[in-house]
Amino acid sequence: MHEASSRRPRRVVVIGGSMAGMLAAAAVKDHVGSVEIIEAHGLPAGPDPRTGVPQAVHIHWLQTGGAEAIEALLPGSTGLLLAAGAHRIPVTTNMVIHSPEGWYRRWERATHYVITASRDLTDFVVREQVLKDSRVRVRTQSRVVGLLGDRSTVTGVRVQADDGTEAELRADLIIDACGRATRMPQWLNGLGITGLAEERIDSGLAYASRIYRAPVPTRGWPVVGVQADPSLPHPGKAGGILPIEGDRWHVSLMGAPGGRPTRDAEAFEPFARTLRHPVIADLLKHAEPLTDVSVTRSTENRRYYYERLRPWPEGLVALGDSVAAFNPVYAQGMSVAALGALALRDLLSTGAGPGLARRAQRAIARPVDAAWALSVGQDIHFPTTRGKRPNLADRLLHRYVSRLSRTATGSFHAATALTDVLSLQAQPPSLVKPGTLLTALIGPLRSPSHGPSFTPAERMLLDGLETTDSPLD
Repeated sequence: MHEASSRRPRRVVVIGGSMAGMLAAAAVKDHVGSVEIIEAHGLPAGPDPRTGVPQAVHIHWLQTGGAEAIEALLPGSTGLLLAAGAHRIPVTTNMVIHSPEGWYRRWERATHYVITASRDLTDFVVREQVLKDSRVRVRTQSRVVGLLGDRSTVTGVRVQADDGTEAELRADLIIDACGRATRMPQWLNGLGITGLAEERIDSGLAYASRIYRAPVPTRGWPVVGVQADPSLPHPGKAGGILPIEGDRWHVSLMGAPGGRPTRDAEAFEPFARTLRHPVIADLLKHAEPLTDVSVTRSTENRRYYYERLRPWPEGLVALGDSVAAFNPVYAQGMSVAALGALALRDLLSTGAGPGLARRAQRAIARPVDAAWALSVGQDIHFPTTRGKRPNLADRLLHRYVSRLSRTATGSFHAATALTDVLSLQAQPPSLVKPGTLLTALIGPLRSPSHGPSFTPAERMLLDGLETTDSPLD
C-alpha cells in the first residue's frame, strides 16, 4: 500500500444528518472504510419534514454551483430531483425579479440555472442516494456531546443516546455538519484551542412562509421575486414565489424590524401588497393556501474562521452551517455546503497525509468567502443591521454593484457577470474586471422594463383567471 493511501482515514464520523452531513458522507465514502452519521433526531423514510430544520418551511433553491457540486458527489441526483417534480429554472430567462435597480430582463439565452423544490424533497433525494451505500450508516436519536483527543489530534467523539447513556466512538476523521446549533467552539476550548474569530451580522429580517396550490400549471412557470431596497427610509421588505413539486407555489415574505410579517394568515397577502411592487399579492389572490403561515427570525449571518486557528487538530473538519450560516434570502446555504463537501472529496482523492484537516478547512473556506461577501455585502447597508456598519470602501463597492445591477437590467454582459457570482461559479472580484467595469460605465443598452415581464403565454394564463382590481402590469 502506498504511504499516502495508508494515511487516509479508515473510519469517519459525521455529526448531523443534515444536508451538509449527507453531502459530507457522500464526499468521503469512496475513500474510507466506513462512515457513521450521528443524528439527534429520527430521519423520515420519504420526502417528509425532518425535525431540527426550521428553515425547511421557507423557500429554497440550489444555485448552479451547488447543483453541479451535488451532481459531482452523487451522479444522477439532479435527474432524480427533476423526475420527482423539482423545477430547473434558467437564469434569468424564467425569472420575474424586481431588484432595487429595476426589473431584470428575461434574456433568451440562459447562462445559469437554479433548481427549486421543497427542502423536504431535496433532502430526501440526497439522503436516499447517500444511504443506499452499504459503507454509510446512521445512528439516530443520539447526539455528540464532546470530542476525544487533544489539541493536536481528535480521535473520536462522546455520544449520548436519548436514554442518557454515553459511549465513546473512535474515528480517524470527525466532520461537524450539525449546522447553526454546532458546539464546536466550546469543544475546541475544551481541548485548549482558543482564539477563534467569529463574526455575526444580523439584518433583523423575519420570514413568513406558506405553500399554495398554484392557479396555473407550474411546469415552465417563472420564479417571481421582489427584492428589498436598503436605500429606502422604511424597513426593508422582500418576497418570492418558487414553483415546487406537485403544482404548488412556495411563498416567502420577509421584513426587517418595524415591518416584519406575522403568523396571521389573514395578514399574509396584505403584507405582500406592501412590497415595492404588488406582483406577488396579485398572483396570490388567485392561489389556494394549503398550509398555515410559518415564521422565523433566525436569519443572522454567522461565521467561524476555523481556517485561521493555530493549531488546528488533525482528524477534525467542519463544513456547512457549522462554519458559516447565511441570511437565507440569498439562497446560499445548501450550495455552499455542497461546494465545501466537494472540496473535501477532491482533497481525499489526491491522497491524505499530515495536515489533511487544515488543508480541508482552508478549501472549505473558499466558497464560504464568496457567499459571505455577497450576503454581508448587502445586509450591512440596511439601517436595522447589527454587527457591522458599512465603511467608505463598503459604500463605494455597494454603489458600483448597484450601478452594475442597474446596467444588468439592459445589458446581457452585465447580467452574466452578476449571475456568474450569484450562482457561485465566479468569485466577487470578477465583477471589477476591466470589461465589466467598462460595461457598468456605459450603462444599460436597452430601455428598462416598467413592470413584470410575463411572456405572452404566461399572460394568457393569467388573463384566464378571475379579473382583479390589481392588474399585473
